[in-house]
Amino acid sequence: TNTQTLFREEKQKKSKRGCKCNSMASQTISAFLSRALFSSTRSLSHGRTSHLRRAVCRYSTAAAVEEPITPPVKVKYTQLLINGQFVDSASGKKFKTLDPRTGNVIAEVAEGDTEDINRAVAAAREAFDEGPWPKMTAYERSRILLKFADLLEQHTDEIAALETWDNGKPYEQAAKIELPMCVRIMRYYAGWADKIHGMTMPADGPHHVQTLHEPIGVAGQIIPWNFPLLMFVWKVGPALACGNSIVMKTAEQTPLTALYAAKLLHEAGLPDGVLNVVSGYGPTAGAALASHMDVDKLAFTGSTVTGKMVLEMAARSNLKPVTLELGGKSPFIVCKDADIDKAVELAHFALFFNQGQCCCAGSRTYVHESVYDEFVEKAKARAVQRVVGDPFRKDIEQGPQIDSEQFEKVMTYIRSGIESGAKLETGGEKFGPQGFYIQPTVFSNVNEDMLIAQDEIFAAGVFTQDIDTANALARALRVGTVWVNCFDIFDAAIPFGGYKMSGQGREKGIYSLMNYLQVKAWCQSVNTKSMTCCNT
Repeated sequence: TNTQTLFREEKQKKSKRGCKCNSMASQTISAFLSRALFSSTRSLSHGRTSHLRRAVCRYSTAAAVEEPITPPVKVKYTQLLINGQFVDSASGKKFKTLDPRTGNVIAEVAEGDTEDINRAVAAAREAFDEGPWPKMTAYERSRILLKFADLLEQHTDEIAALETWDNGKPYEQAAKIELPMCVRIMRYYAGWADKIHGMTMPADGPHHVQTLHEPIGVAGQIIPWNFPLLMFVWKVGPALACGNSIVMKTAEQTPLTALYAAKLLHEAGLPDGVLNVVSGYGPTAGAALASHMDVDKLAFTGSTVTGKMVLEMAARSNLKPVTLELGGKSPFIVCKDADIDKAVELAHFALFFNQGQCCCAGSRTYVHESVYDEFVEKAKARAVQRVVGDPFRKDIEQGPQIDSEQFEKVMTYIRSGIESGAKLETGGEKFGPQGFYIQPTVFSNVNEDMLIAQDEIFAAGVFTQDIDTANALARALRVGTVWVNCFDIFDAAIPFGGYKMSGQGREKGIYSLMNYLQVKAWCQSVNTKSMTCCNT
């Protein structure tokens, strides 16, 4: 959940690891809201005050009460994509995808079920076993992925508008941050396609030994609703670069952009059956995919609770390998030598980006006692200045939560904070007359045993000017990513994943390729009698 906690300890308590950041944990502050856009963070890091902070005073509801802007895009694709064709679900069922700004229906989308998963897997199996995709040269695959990246770039405005409409994230975030990231990811994996190869190694005897890196086969992929298009490319990029075929189950809350992007992939030259997209619900379509006997590998992004069920279904069926990218309760550590103004803005961004709906949100902020009070006051002030409203409007930082379920989940945590004795500093209520908006909310005096301060760990951020402190913390923290004096840096080459119950395996970078490859050892006897040595 989008919950931030700040901790401090008494000065005399020593850190077990001897770092200078050794006074943490007793008073806390929790915040529920969405995080700042990159533009605000950059302007502050360059020594300037954000124009948003000058222009807005105490989250005015003016933007929320205005009539919602009509999205500048039409919904084109609402059917399932199976074997290169858009088709209705076998049952004929449809479900409604909603506008988070109002709760109104955007479109009715085909609802896939077990039979549709079976059709999609059969198409993917035929495409892998008999089709041209795994057999074509790696260079040819690379060219198709590059063409797809070009098409994404050409359709940025339309796709970003569709993403904002279906998800509620600010349009400027979708168009200026996430779509360029998607394009970069696809070009990155297009570059890898013809650079995947095995090795040769010496053997103790007359044998020639080499390894082959082969595509794993049919990959099942289940993506979440918080970053629909970004998770689409994180999944399909490495899988396609390695020569696999795919069946993807999208989140029922946000099915639209994956269908649009899949259509562009086919326009780029992807053969029929290589990518199949099924919209539907987790207990039906998702469960059918996770337990399917003809799926060779599964990748899932979502909650830890669901991840456990997916892992169990994969094991009980054909023991298919599974990569999991799950939730987290990530710490942001502010040491005594940190630039407080920059740290406040970065901590605000670390949690609240994308309405706080992010697996690696910096939702626990540990602050050195000597700067704790100053940090708390400035963190509260930054939350009060947050710009909330229709995500299609310019300079909006925070849109609505994804749906009524997520809205109620956040409100439940707010009520829990109040009932458990935390002090509500600001916010805590619904924002505006319609939609799933929540006021920027800040709690103080939060204890570690409170519900709003607990969960597993995914990533960590460290804010310090001391290189020794940074080194000590980076090595001591048992997390999948450590960001030092930055947060949410998602370069295509940087691996991403969590420790413990935040998942297994890595997304992005070279490490993700291994999720979609099998390693085959090839050992061949060599007739040493026939070998000659030529000397010159």
